[in-house]
Amino acid sequence: MNTHLQQPGEWEPHAAVWTAWPSDASLWLENLSGARREVAALCQLIADLDPNLNQARGEAVHVLACGDEAVASAREALAASHAVVHEARFGDIWLRDTAPIFVRETASPRIVAVGFDFNGWGGKYVLDFDDTVARQVARLAGTDLWAHNWVLEGGSIDADGLGTALTTSQCLLHPNRNPSLSKEEIAANLRSHLGIEHIIWLGDGLINDHTDGHIDNIARFVAPGKVVCMHPSGKDDPNAAIYRKISSQLRTERDADGRPLEVIEIPSPGKVLDDEGKIIPASHMNFYIANTTVAVPVYGTPYDQQAVEALQLVFPDRKVVGLPANNILTGGGSFHCITQQQPFAT
Repeated sequence: MNTHLQQPGEWEPHAAVWTAWPSDASLWLENLSGARREVAALCQLIADLDPNLNQARGEAVHVLACGDEAVASAREALAASHAVVHEARFGDIWLRDTAPIFVRETASPRIVAVGFDFNGWGGKYVLDFDDTVARQVARLAGTDLWAHNWVLEGGSIDADGLGTALTTSQCLLHPNRNPSLSKEEIAANLRSHLGIEHIIWLGDGLINDHTDGHIDNIARFVAPGKVVCMHPSGKDDPNAAIYRKISSQLRTERDADGRPLEVIEIPSPGKVLDDEGKIIPASHMNFYIANTTVAVPVYGTPYDQQAVEALQLVFPDRKVVGLPANNILTGGGSFHCITQQQPFAT
C-alpha cells in the first residue's frame, strides 16, 4: 500500500459531510421542491441530533447553495439539522463527483483534498462552475488541494480503506474520460494519488446510468474484505443479468492482502420507470454511511423494506433508515451521489 496516502473507508469516523442544495429551478423543474425535501431529510438523518442536548450525535453537515433564493431556502429548511450553509457557485448537486476526495496523509498525519478534472460525465452534462467545486470545498474545509489533470469522479470508485478499490471498466476505461490513458496508467494514477494498490475491475453498471456505470450504484465495500451488491427483484428486473454477473465475479475476487471477499446480496429495487416509461437507474447501493446512521434511498417499491432490513444486519452499530429519493433520482443519482465525507486525520 502507498505509505503516504490512504483513502479511508466510508465507515471510518467523519469530521463532516459535504453536500449541496438543489438550486437551479431550470434543471429540477417540477421536482425542485421534492428534491429539497429529500435533501433536508438526508441532512437531518446524517446530523442525528440528540433531542435532549440539541446537538449532533452524527457528523457536521456542510451544504453548498447557489444563489440568494437557494441560500435562504436552505437555511430555513436545514435549521433543524444545524447544517452550515455556504454560498457557492456550482451547476448541480452531485458532490460525490465534483467535490474533492479527502485522503489521509499517513506521514503527518493530516487530511488533504485530492481534486481531479471534471468533464460532465464524459461531456454529457457540462454545467458552469462544476469544475470549480473541488477548489471551493477544499477552501471551505481549510485543507490543501492536490489537483491532478485527469478525469476521475468519486462515484466511479469505492475503497476499503486498506488499499483495495472497486470500479467498472465501463466508466474508468470509457474513451469519453481519459482517451490517452491506458488501463495500466489509470491504475498507476490511482495508486499515486489515492493510495489504491489493488483494483477490482467489474464490467458494466446499471441500464441507462448516465455516469457510464458508476460503482456506487452496483457494489460497495462496507468493511475491509466485505462487499454488498444486489440480487434481482421480481421477474421483470431489467438489470437481472448485470446483478448476477457482478455477484459471480465478486465471489472470485481477493483484496490487496490476498483475502477472498465476503459478498452480501440485498434486494434490488426491481423495475423502476420514469413518467415516460423509461427504465431509470434506481439503486439501494447508493446509500451513505454516516457516523451513526446509514441513509438508504428507497423508491416506493415492494422491495424497499427488505433492502433496509438487510442493510441493518450489515451495520449493526448504526441505525439504517430508508428515505425517499424519487425526486433526487430524476436528476440522475441519489444520496451517495450528492455527498462527500471528510474523515478525521487520525
